[in-house]
Amino acid sequence: MTSGVESAARKVAMAAIAVLFLLCSALPSSAQYDKDVFSFRGRNALADGKLAQAIENFNILALLDSTDHWTFFYRGIAKYNLGDIRGAKRDFDTAVRLNPVFTSGYHYRAITSNRSGHYDEALKDLQKAIDLRPGYTGLYFSRGVTYFLSQQFSEAVKDFDRYIKKEPKDPSAYLNRGASYLFLGDTLKALTDYNKAIKLDRFEPEGYIRRGRLYAARKNFDDALSDLDHAIELDSTSTFAYFNRALLQYDRNDYNAAMKDLDKVLEREPGNALTLYNRSLISAQVGDYESALADMDRVININPGNVLAYYNRAAFFAGMERWEDALDDYSKAIELYPDFAKAYMNRSWVELQLGMSRASKADYDTARQKVREYRSKVGADSESFADTTRKYNALLSLDASFAKKDFDDELLQHRDIDINLKPLYRFTLTERRDDGRYALSSRYENPLVERFMSELALPVVITSSPAEVKQPEGAVVEEALYLSDVPSPQKEFLKALVDIGAKRFGSALSHYDKSAEQEDGNPYGNLYKGFYLMNRGVLRADMIDFIASMESNVQTLSMDDKGNTRARVRDQVNLDYDYSEAIADMEEAAAILKDFPYVRFNLGNLYCLSSRPVNAIAHYDAAIRQYPRFADAYFNRGLVLIYLKDKEKGCIDLSRAGELGAEGAYSVISRFCGEEEMR
Repeated sequence: MTSGVESAARKVAMAAIAVLFLLCSALPSSAQYDKDVFSFRGRNALADGKLAQAIENFNILALLDSTDHWTFFYRGIAKYNLGDIRGAKRDFDTAVRLNPVFTSGYHYRAITSNRSGHYDEALKDLQKAIDLRPGYTGLYFSRGVTYFLSQQFSEAVKDFDRYIKKEPKDPSAYLNRGASYLFLGDTLKALTDYNKAIKLDRFEPEGYIRRGRLYAARKNFDDALSDLDHAIELDSTSTFAYFNRALLQYDRNDYNAAMKDLDKVLEREPGNALTLYNRSLISAQVGDYESALADMDRVININPGNVLAYYNRAAFFAGMERWEDALDDYSKAIELYPDFAKAYMNRSWVELQLGMSRASKADYDTARQKVREYRSKVGADSESFADTTRKYNALLSLDASFAKKDFDDELLQHRDIDINLKPLYRFTLTERRDDGRYALSSRYENPLVERFMSELALPVVITSSPAEVKQPEGAVVEEALYLSDVPSPQKEFLKALVDIGAKRFGSALSHYDKSAEQEDGNPYGNLYKGFYLMNRGVLRADMIDFIASMESNVQTLSMDDKGNTRARVRDQVNLDYDYSEAIADMEEAAAILKDFPYVRFNLGNLYCLSSRPVNAIAHYDAAIRQYPRFADAYFNRGLVLIYLKDKEKGCIDLSRAGELGAEGAYSVISRFCGEEEMR
């Protein structure tokens, strides 16, 4: 139910963006032309949905003028719509600090607090906004949503009443008030509001979906099916409609129809854990345990903390008489929720099948004790997992805790996302030299690097994506390497770069060896050696990664002692590789180039690949100290912190990486830093 409310809130937020864009277009122009240009570009990009581009322009504006509250407000909106709730809140904090009577700043900070589950903070900000601008009805809509999310349904109804008096033709307000009535147990008023919303907009499928769910709850299956069918006629891509119709078909015992609708959802949302979970249960009910296992494996892979997924998978294994697998999963369910009486009871039975009579009796006694404890406090905790009368193999609907509440197509949190560290930095050949003009650029600059690159006979660039850099022509390379008079170590270094471009890794390594060992009489030669060592270390790491990729492409299945194939889904095959030579080169380079952030960044990656994440963080820290706007360093440090279970710090780093332009940062934020992680 909350999905529609939050969706409506987002619609209001996006509508407000357009209004604010028009309002601020009429503001007096700044005396500084550059500010006008970047402000116009940023607001245009925001209005067009080019959010990363908008952030880039507002970043420049923030450098030009750190006192303009509109700059931080707009950047906060862009971050919010990219799923970066923490980053958005920081910008809204700045906006209201710069302008304490900024109504929209308080309003949007409240919306951000809603997403992070901080409802008290949201209500305080909305009250400030209402005090500043009591005639702005949109504030009552937002506060109604906040009251709804904080389960203050009576207060939500009052605010939606206020809003509807001023905006009687907004169907989303009736949908939200209807949802509030539904939670208050007044199904008649809820139905009236849903009918009104449908009357106002007969082409919006959500009204039919809401009403259909209400009909289904009242066991009026025919009307419910009619509404859901109509919703799908209006929008054949609505996963929300297919999902709800699947639940309805299941309640009508039409398992085939339910499965077809769940399949439709998964065509568009292949990583939707909730749908996979429900399809798994239906497969098991019709005896297709292999399909049930495949789906539940993916649920656990997506959400490894879901106790019911392990519990039900254990039941599947038991149905297949795979007792040891069942034992493992019941044990995992108990580990996740130690008061799960039914898991103890079922594990007792599995242990009996395995001849573990003493363990079986201990689990049976524990289960009975949990039941007694549960019955003594049943009034206070009627939803406890100790309740052995509950059925834990029922299909879950949208308000399930692990469903992440939202079910919108544009969100990424149900999807499988390929997340990797940003790659190593190295020197690589390029077609032409940089002209050195970087107006308002945050590019890393280092006099020694500039001197080294200018002295080379061929143009080079430092990059983490060498495949994207256009290489110089062969004739140019030939003339530079064989006809020009350049110091020998530099010539060997350039030959190595040419060999790497041609995939001649062994030859390249030999040239790097010579460049690091030879003297050239250059007063900076000892320092240049650090660059040679850095690139050699990167090449050694790349060669290891190439071997690893070859091995990881081979899928293997292990067999247990009963001949059963144990095909558990895993993200990747984890093999240990020896990066010690690459690390040695990079450490020696770091000793020579003490203030070169790319070497520290590379060391962070290499230690991470060597399963030494704490060492990796120390080097990312150093890279960021040396280059405070190093987006990739923030990105990688954020991933490592999340791996170490320090999600709050990790998500802050990812937010900063996204702000600085790191590609993919906002997708990772959507996957790992959703509002449920902030509570």
